Amino acid sequence: MLVSGFIAVLVGYSSSAALIFQAAQAAGASPAQIGGWFSMLGVGMGVASFALSLWTRMPILAAWSTPGAALLATSVQGLTLNEVVGLFVITNLLIVLSGITGLFARLMNHIPQSLAAAMLAGILLRFGIGTFSGLESNPALCGSMCLIWLIGRRWLPRYAIILALVTGVLVALGQRAIHFPPHALTLSVPEFIMPHINLAALIGVGLPYFLVTMASQNAPGIATLQAHGYQPPVSALTGWTGFIALILSPFGGFSVCIAAITAAICMGDDVDPNPARRWMASAIAGIFYLLTGFTGALIAILLSALPSVLIATLAGLALLATSP
Repeated sequence: MLVSGFIAVLVGYSSSAALIFQAAQAAGASPAQIGGWFSMLGVGMGVASFALSLWTRMPILAAWSTPGAALLATSVQGLTLNEVVGLFVITNLLIVLSGITGLFARLMNHIPQSLAAAMLAGILLRFGIGTFSGLESNPALCGSMCLIWLIGRRWLPRYAIILALVTGVLVALGQRAIHFPPHALTLSVPEFIMPHINLAALIGVGLPYFLVTMASQNAPGIATLQAHGYQPPVSALTGWTGFIALILSPFGGFSVCIAAITAAICMGDDVDPNPARRWMASAIAGIFYLLTGFTGALIAILLSALPSVLIATLAGLALLATSP
């Protein structure tokens, strides 16, 4: 259980932390603020994973919205940081209301699966193309990561993105392309950012962000639990994860959702032959998430030191396996 919980957190961070970094940069956050965002995300996911698993006795693992982060990274240019935080607040408030009213379950029954798939495909297209754009500027770095990822997907699919990350770091080290900023040893404290409401941004970005998060993150998370024989309280889980994200939104905790891919790591027979005991693996993952919350600035610093080609390739590879 300890290993499963650790791997779930490691896969979650290594697969899409680069994407969160890109979204925060697009929103205009400083390196110190980005560190605070990672801290709040770690705390939010840790509290949600541990508390909800303990409460339900089910392997409930929280995650950030990877499709939502992809949308933010491509859609918030031109908005101020305060307006972006306003989007977080309103979107998470809508998620809370969806949970309280039971609207989520009913809403998902009326949204065509093809529409959700098309929405997600449009968001991920830019990142999918960006996966291979580095082949022109740095073919050794981008090409080696893609090759190792393909091999990993064939033989070790659970660790493919981790292998790609390790390969990219090794190649970047060989190229002397990793440059730490002067503030590399400075840890940051999460900063409160006053939300500003921009109606046009709410309609153009906030509403799609809400729909994508619900349809492409929360819905698969619930479906994954059900596929493993669990009957989770859908409205309660949606409401509580949205509430945690709402509280943390002014500090950069833009999203706390029900995990799907990483949660499956905590649900297999190899975790525990008894399904009733597997909740302990996700609770342990919650503890690891809390630990990452205290090192959020370090994660941001490490990502800022990596070449942009590595970040773009890693984000694209992570999203190639995303499905609504």
